[in-house]
Amino acid sequence: MAGKSSKDKANGGGTIALNKRARHEFHIEQRYEAGLALQGWELKSIRAGRANITEAYAVVRDGELFLFGAQITPLISASTHVVADDRRTRKLLLNRREIDVLIGKVQRDGYTLVPTAMYWKGNKVKAELGLARGKQMHDKREASKERDWNREKQRVLRRHNRDA
Repeated sequence: MAGKSSKDKANGGGTIALNKRARHEFHIEQRYEAGLALQGWELKSIRAGRANITEAYAVVRDGELFLFGAQITPLISASTHVVADDRRTRKLLLNRREIDVLIGKVQRDGYTLVPTAMYWKGNKVKAELGLARGKQMHDKREASKERDWNREKQRVLRRHNRDA
């Protein structure tokens, strides 16, 4: 029974949305898993694959964490009595100790909280938050050079192993 159930396959294997730009723009030092407080229409939209977190970030307000800028586009068939706001502020659910640590890092040490992924865990939607520092332009160039060098190294090794 190690295979995936049909429900997992329908949800796209668990991953809902990735924020690839976050890895390019920030040095991500630590990752946290947070739950999301969602409404029913948002879950239906997420199941339909209408979530986007590329412009999202997390903010501390009154000792709690909130997700700003995450876009969940409502379905056309959403209920008529619900006013659907696709970029509404959503509460992030973490343990009190984790929230306290994150508040300290963000307010005192100048870190930023960036969502790097949104995924299914069971039947719940989770967000992976990265505790990050912004990269300078030269850091971005250095990372790009490193990535290109690793790619070229792999090509040479493949060619060498194929010829041998």
